[in-house]
Amino acid sequence: MAEYIPVLVLVISFIFFLSIGTPVAWSIAMSSVLTMLVSIPFLPAVTTVAQRMATGLDSFALLAIPFFVLSGQLMNKGGVAHRLIAFAKTLVGAFPGGLALINVIAAMLMGAIAGSAMASASAMGSILGPEMEKEGYSKEFGAAVNITSSTTGLVIPPSNVLIVYSLASGGVSIAALFLAGYIPGILTGLFLMVVAAFWAKKKGYKTGKRSSIKEVGKAFVDAFPSLLLLVVVIGGIVSGIFTATEASAIAVLYCLVLGFIYREIKFKDLPEILLDSSATTAIVMLLIGASMSMSWVMSYENIPQDISTTLLGLSDNPIVILLIINLLLLCVGIFMDMTPAVLIFTPIFLPIVTKLGMDPIQFGIVMVLNLCIGLCTPPVGSVLFVGVGIANTTIEKVVKPLIPLFLAMILALFLVTYFPQLTLWLPKVFGV
Repeated sequence: MAEYIPVLVLVISFIFFLSIGTPVAWSIAMSSVLTMLVSIPFLPAVTTVAQRMATGLDSFALLAIPFFVLSGQLMNKGGVAHRLIAFAKTLVGAFPGGLALINVIAAMLMGAIAGSAMASASAMGSILGPEMEKEGYSKEFGAAVNITSSTTGLVIPPSNVLIVYSLASGGVSIAALFLAGYIPGILTGLFLMVVAAFWAKKKGYKTGKRSSIKEVGKAFVDAFPSLLLLVVVIGGIVSGIFTATEASAIAVLYCLVLGFIYREIKFKDLPEILLDSSATTAIVMLLIGASMSMSWVMSYENIPQDISTTLLGLSDNPIVILLIINLLLLCVGIFMDMTPAVLIFTPIFLPIVTKLGMDPIQFGIVMVLNLCIGLCTPPVGSVLFVGVGIANTTIEKVVKPLIPLFLAMILALFLVTYFPQLTLWLPKVFGV
């Protein structure tokens, strides 16, 4: 029984701090200190956690995060969303639920380019939301589609979360993770589009007019510079021209130039963009530092090994173990933000899945897909709150149209979990 005391202290104290409204990063840090007190005195416990928070941020790979955050801010302010929506409209506007499908495609592109689900939800909701309402779509359905589709950009590269997973897993190739995310991300988007089309047809929502080849071509030319960013960043990383960190700096320069070319960004806008990016980066880095300290504490107390032994003792069937891990991660995603969840639970579950024969690259995508669902669920679903707030509705009203979209995301998660080819085929093709 004594070996479970650190686990109980960690879990109970963390839930307690969250329940009284303590910010997630400080909840993680304080529960880590309390767990250390099981083994060592107060002063060494506090200094150890503080030291681990500092050394946890001492990684060259993490430099990519502030740069990708800044490039996302530049893209968000630089008129990219309007051009992506216009391009998506020419492709799928004439299908049943055309505006909902436009939302999914534009969110996939915007999320991938900006690297932020919240930025995507904010941009798509504010631009497409009023338009959907004007065409007779219910406010709640529009919000549900926007909330779920915004998370696909976290799987489709470039993705800050996949960089964090690479760090937590001990150095899984970022290039391989980026390539592995394409098919699962697009598959999830397609499932969301199918559900949205069925729902729209059932409710009798309007369809738009079919676009001519000329209109498609014009919209593509307008959106092409924005889409080219994906080719430049991912192409450069995969071909070995530059690292993910260098790619993030190139993305900033590219987005800045693009914003001036589009005439959507002026020099007077730069201080606000830089301040917003700094604030977001500070929050993310504090979460990473605190989460790294908790990961170290769990390793010190042998918590991952104890959980691994317990899980593998439940069954020797890989299908059952993976199902249990997925259910646990889905529960984690409901109560914890994505970055700390990846840093804390990767060291716990990665050794288990590798023993079962799962590739670390595949597990990274499975984990991120799992936690994407958590972003759309209360009480910590940040994207849910952004989407509901922009749509000016309530969570209670959005739940009904959200459920079939959740099921679509869970189906995609199931396929990615049990069919490794969906994640590993592209990395193999490119030899990474």
